[in-house]
Amino acid sequence: MKPLIYNVTIKVSHPIHSNWLRWMQEEHIQEVVSTGCFTNGRLLHLLESDDEEGITYAAQYEAPDRAHYDRYIREFAEGMRKKGYDKWGDGFIAFRTIMQVI
Repeated sequence: MKPLIYNVTIKVSHPIHSNWLRWMQEEHIQEVVSTGCFTNGRLLHLLESDDEEGITYAAQYEAPDRAHYDRYIREFAEGMRKKGYDKWGDGFIAFRTIMQVI
């Protein structure tokens, strides 16, 4: 079975950017990986994107298979999203996609 990549693309407003970036690097990505649903996570900065309204990142988490991803969505995703919104409010927007490694 081929791994899946859970990709969260996030545009972060300038006023919260530095603190948000630190939180992602020091807390959030590891918290998502520690659910046991993903083998690793990483944060990427999108280049050549319009940064006027905010800076754009992609957080990517690798799941070994669909069952692990489905477990994350079922058991953890809502709580993780709520933590982000409780902490940062409308200072960011995010959209999520899932991809299969070929």
